[in-house]
Amino acid sequence: MAAVEQTTVRETVRRIWADDVLPSLSGLVEIPALSPAFDTEWAATGHLDAAIAHVKGWLEARQIPGATVRVVRLEGRTPVLLLDVPATPSAEDRGTVLLYGHLDKQPPVGGWAEGLGPWKPVVRDGRLYGRGSADDGYAGYAATAALESIHAADGAHARAVVLLETGEESGSPDLPAYLDELSDFLGDVSFVVCLDSGGQDYERLWLTTSLRGLVQVRVTVRVLESGQHSGLASGVVPSSFRVLRLLLDRLEDPATGELKLPELNVDIPANRVEEATRTAESVASMSTAFPLAGSTRPVTEDSLEQLLNNSWRPTLSVLGAAGLPDPAEAGNVLRDSTTLALGFRLPPTADSAAALAAIEKVLTTDVPYSATVELSGLEYADGWNAPATAPWLSAALDHVGEAVFAAPSRSVGLGGSIPFMGLLGEKYPNAQFLVTGALGPDSNAHVPDEWLHLDQAQRVTEAVAHILDAHARG
Repeated sequence: MAAVEQTTVRETVRRIWADDVLPSLSGLVEIPALSPAFDTEWAATGHLDAAIAHVKGWLEARQIPGATVRVVRLEGRTPVLLLDVPATPSAEDRGTVLLYGHLDKQPPVGGWAEGLGPWKPVVRDGRLYGRGSADDGYAGYAATAALESIHAADGAHARAVVLLETGEESGSPDLPAYLDELSDFLGDVSFVVCLDSGGQDYERLWLTTSLRGLVQVRVTVRVLESGQHSGLASGVVPSSFRVLRLLLDRLEDPATGELKLPELNVDIPANRVEEATRTAESVASMSTAFPLAGSTRPVTEDSLEQLLNNSWRPTLSVLGAAGLPDPAEAGNVLRDSTTLALGFRLPPTADSAAALAAIEKVLTTDVPYSATVELSGLEYADGWNAPATAPWLSAALDHVGEAVFAAPSRSVGLGGSIPFMGLLGEKYPNAQFLVTGALGPDSNAHVPDEWLHLDQAQRVTEAVAHILDAHARG
């Protein structure tokens, strides 16, 4: 099926990673390019611009025939870096391949292991440690190396545009404007490759076929104008915490964690259940990936149910709280109010706006004791469900499973949200999607000791090269 020559692709990818990618990616780790949500003065601090300049310099030094590099800046928005590579002669009618990545990063957070740090690149035991190494600084490098390996092996690819944004960790608020601005430039996008994902192990290519949507809301229950002595007021004035607990019980079954509102639930598509069943047969329980404390048990021991819970069923997490003093400083006070930050993960095909409206209604209607309820920080985003896989892509996945990984690829729904995927799905309804990456369950994205599995990143790069060649040949 795949005409591109296997050995040359592999050798080229490994040479580029060892000689060119790893040194430059290590330099990128050193740049504290916080996403705008975590650095509101990003334009003044200049770290996002430094990341753009760093990768731009690396791209300009590559020798891909006809390739051009440019930075696009819309007024008041974070910049975007573009690599535009013309199609090989046999693939000029195959539209545009959009290869996506991002250069902005999560905050450093404390608690990194000895010898490690967020802005300190360290290679240890086949891993590159540092913030942004795996999420998702490597993506632009991998996409470019894949294209270079295709040329080295006399393969084919359609016109390819590598787009690296700098606001993904803030929810990609500027990406819609850039996609509108670049609509004519991008042309007919027939294939989207996103390397901002991963899977359950480092032994195969993992495909993300769905992403959950989200709703976030801060709910405050207020019962007093000011706190009162608990010995005097309790039993007369209701506890704001108890009112909140009653409201939460309207949303969530406290024994099972199941969410009760129909707007937050969907029927799981049969093909996604089949995928999850195959994945459950290939990997250990998801609970082994998390540091459960003491004798804590997972919600369910069944691997299939874990996968479906994490990808197609809604969940509620209490993300934060206010109005609750530290226990060591807590006096005998019936507090005036309690605030909880609630995070809902929604099934990929749920209507997030309808879900938010239903949540708002439940939290503000017939409130116990007629307590005052205030909602703030409202946010919602739809999930994404991949289109049916085209025959050429299915065959290419079978090929790389055998030739690159010696293990069949597997599909999984990602429990988190990547808001731009829903946007891209709406923008390019006729495109095929490959959402994959080198992240594993223990890669520590967003938390201390983030690391990139270097061998997996190289295998993913090699796989992308084969799949781009297959796309070009149809």
